[in-house]
Amino acid sequence: MSKKVLILSSSPRKGGNSDRLCDEFLQGAESVGNKVEKIFLKDKQINYCTGCSVCSMYSKPCPQKDDAAAIVAKMIEADVIVMATPVYFYTMSAQMKTLIDRCCACYLEIRNKEFYFIIAAAEESVPMMERTIDGFRGFLDCLEGPVEKGVIYGIGAWKVGEIEGKPSLTEAYEMGKNV
Repeated sequence: MSKKVLILSSSPRKGGNSDRLCDEFLQGAESVGNKVEKIFLKDKQINYCTGCSVCSMYSKPCPQKDDAAAIVAKMIEADVIVMATPVYFYTMSAQMKTLIDRCCACYLEIRNKEFYFIIAAAEESVPMMERTIDGFRGFLDCLEGPVEKGVIYGIGAWKVGEIEGKPSLTEAYEMGKNV
C-alpha cells in the first residue's frame, strides 16, 4: 500500500551530507511506489515562534504569514515524516528546531505518524549523536500515537561529499524502500 512520505531536510546546503541521505531515502521510498515529497527548509521562510499564544490560548491559526503553516499542513497529511538534520554542537539545526517550534498551533493534529530520523555529523561515535535524536524524540513525546521507525546515523561526514561511500547511504535507501 502506497504511503505519503514527507521528507524535511534542514541542511543549509543542497547536496550536503544530510541532504544526500534524504535523497537516498527518497529514491528508496519511490522505488516501491510511495508518493514522496522533500521540502528543503532553507528555501522556505519559517519565522521563529513569538510566544504570542494566539494558537494555544485562543485556538486560532498562527498569525505569522510565512511558509510554516503550509509545511505543518503537509505534516498532518503525511503518513510518514522523515526529519533530517546536520548535527551542530550535538543537536539539530536551527532550521529544524524552528519548524518544530512552529508546530505548536497544530501539534495535536500530527497524530499516528511514522517517523524516521536522519542525521549527518563529523563525529564518529553513534552514542554521541543520541543527543540529537533525543531532541527529535522530545518532539514525538508531545504528539499522539507517533511511531519511531528508524534512525540513520551519517557519521564521519563533515565536509560536503564526505558521506559518499559510507554505509549510511545504503541504509537510507533501504530504509526508504521499507517504508
